[in-house]
Amino acid sequence: MRNFEEPGRSLAVGRNGMAATSHPAATLTAVEILKAGGNAVDAAVGACAVQCVVEAGSTGIGGDCFALLAPGGGDRVLAFNGSGRTPAALTPERLAELGVTTLDRSSPHVVTVPGAVDAWTRLVADHGRMSMREILSPAIAMARQGYAITPRVAHDIEGQREMLAADPVARELFLVNGETPAVGTLQRQMELAATLEAIGEKGRDAFYRGAVAEDMVDRLTALGGLHTLEDFGEAAGEYVEPCSVTYRGWTVHECPPNGQGIVALMILKILERFPVRSHPLDVDAIHVEVEATRLAYAARDAFVADRSVSDVPVDHLLSDELADRLAAEIDLSRAIDPLPVLDAVEHSDTVYISVVDRDRNAVSFINSIFHPYGSGIVAPQSGVLLHNRGQSFSMAPGHPNRIGPRKRPMHTIIPGMVTRDGRTVMSFGVMGGHYQAMGHAHILSKLFDHGMDLQSAMDLPRLFPLPGTKTVEIEERLRLRIGEELTRRGFFVQPPKWAIGGSQGIWIDWDSGALLGGSDHRKDGCALGF
Repeated sequence: MRNFEEPGRSLAVGRNGMAATSHPAATLTAVEILKAGGNAVDAAVGACAVQCVVEAGSTGIGGDCFALLAPGGGDRVLAFNGSGRTPAALTPERLAELGVTTLDRSSPHVVTVPGAVDAWTRLVADHGRMSMREILSPAIAMARQGYAITPRVAHDIEGQREMLAADPVARELFLVNGETPAVGTLQRQMELAATLEAIGEKGRDAFYRGAVAEDMVDRLTALGGLHTLEDFGEAAGEYVEPCSVTYRGWTVHECPPNGQGIVALMILKILERFPVRSHPLDVDAIHVEVEATRLAYAARDAFVADRSVSDVPVDHLLSDELADRLAAEIDLSRAIDPLPVLDAVEHSDTVYISVVDRDRNAVSFINSIFHPYGSGIVAPQSGVLLHNRGQSFSMAPGHPNRIGPRKRPMHTIIPGMVTRDGRTVMSFGVMGGHYQAMGHAHILSKLFDHGMDLQSAMDLPRLFPLPGTKTVEIEERLRLRIGEELTRRGFFVQPPKWAIGGSQGIWIDWDSGALLGGSDHRKDGCALGF
């Protein structure tokens, strides 16, 4: 039970439907779509489209999308990989000829063909009830008529002001006379409104073929990119088989590689080999969580890649034998050192959406442009802000995640789903780039090891060990509690550069018929049920 004398949020409660997102306008849009007769897929896509407008620093139609769906609340979970591929002409040899030795954030070479619009239209066609025109209409109206800047959005713009100012179109769209807009400032995106309207009328081809695609290709090639109209025209996501493990009797489902969901499952398997401590913030429990994360992320950076072109040893990574071996490496008296890591990759931002409808269709939906405001490159006629997901590629020869033609990078964005006894019990997700896999394991361990409710688990202070290092970023409340002891054990403790992650989730209480939703205070959003 929540202590009402302390700051925080109550669980959202509903019976007929619920949505949880990181922006109030998106949550409201999802609920309105559910009330208008749409289902969870319609509501998730509609909410995401709104966030592409009002929270452009976190997501956009110039990014990628992954989704998990549980039709009717059963335990059959469908996964969709909506991540885009590199241009056919982008080879390591060609990059070497061009003198490219690093994958810089605003380079055209880190812009893979965006997969989000293909994912939206496929999911709606296969599982939705409403037309794309209906679903996108709230986002179109907000882009055209204007929306007010919220506190987290203003904060994110301030952090990216110099990068946005470097692109003339981005500067005009997101800054005011070159400066960060104040909270409450009215912002419009007229070109994006027209692009969304075209997608609503003509479907995916309005984005991947014709004027919008030409605009994106022209902008990228002008910067030296190798993209072609053929690359965009051939873009296509795919349904894939989820990965899953059982943790304390609950089955956790994740999208398979090229996403890092498998890393969350690895962490859970390691944690399960240790006794549950009396308090969720016990220093020994935190030590185990940190080391399990460091070990699993080392494996991620060595092996996780696009399975269509690289051999990713999924069975081995999720095996009991590997979990036993990694758990045996953990010593509560000291940090593991050295920790083998073959390569490090960049990470950053995203939006996550959870929706459950009257029929208990559950959707776990995540959409990203990677870093806040992606590459900072905006196609001028279409208003599409392009992501920088290709920064997740490795440049190392022989690495399974090495950049190459028609290849998808290792992805940090991961939706999650939990089932038990033939039913879906929770749709959930965590934002925050690299942190997402640890975030999944962190929240699930608090729910299933300590019996916390969803909102209370999200409200706990967080930490994150930076992959490949002994550095642990810890939020202040937790740093004051255990920072000194972790330092004594050999970790390097420091404050986080920004809020660690953000999360949403919906719990389905099959006994009472209630939906219970949580939404992270680290973002602007909320959960709403009816």
